[in-house]
Amino acid sequence: MTSSNGLPPDLFDQTTLLSLASTVAIVLVGVLLGRAVLPASTPTSKRFLFIWHATDAICHTVLEGSFLYHCFFSSVPLSSVPADVAATYFPTPHNFLGTGDERVFGSQVGDSPFAALWRVYARADKRWAGVDLGVVSLELLTVVVDTALALTVCYCLSKKNPMANVWMIVLATCELYGGFMTFCPEWLVGSINLDTSNFMYKWLYLVFFNMVWVVVPLYALVHAVGEISGAFKAQAAKSKRR
Repeated sequence: MTSSNGLPPDLFDQTTLLSLASTVAIVLVGVLLGRAVLPASTPTSKRFLFIWHATDAICHTVLEGSFLYHCFFSSVPLSSVPADVAATYFPTPHNFLGTGDERVFGSQVGDSPFAALWRVYARADKRWAGVDLGVVSLELLTVVVDTALALTVCYCLSKKNPMANVWMIVLATCELYGGFMTFCPEWLVGSINLDTSNFMYKWLYLVFFNMVWVVVPLYALVHAVGEISGAFKAQAAKSKRR
């Protein structure tokens, strides 16, 4: 269903606006943490990287953690769903969690505000309404491993520990690999689950929200490699003077 101008009527509904506001709130928390933890003399580049990794950790824990929660704990018996409604659901893989074909899982049947948030994003990528095994597998690693790495980077930056650069490289590599593996399988089947019919779905949900996790990790990677290379050069110059 679309409005008279060809756009979905729920493009800017209350749920959408609250969902977008939640992402802004997460960024603001990252900024406030940076102000609270880092000394005023912290270089802009390191302050930005701290804020990014703090935001990254919160996003992985709160948002993507809620996605996993609904994948595992939100379900309804398929027999209780009318056939016309069941046809609109993203199909749950056969025998997911050993349930055979008896239940349907995911945010599509959840009743929390986070489930509603993921249903908003799922308007652009249907996989996030239900259970896509590739996405769920990647998110398990993201929520557990990437969150731990992001928190480690923040801790090292706050302590001026140069090991922050090593962990930034590891995390950036994980983020870039995860982004590729999220979308490559979809591209190979013709993007059948993606909706790019309007600017909001295409440029905000699919491009912006995903490219952020490409551009910033690339910057972190370049920054960290530069810092480590600079340290090696300084060590080599010091050795020559001896």
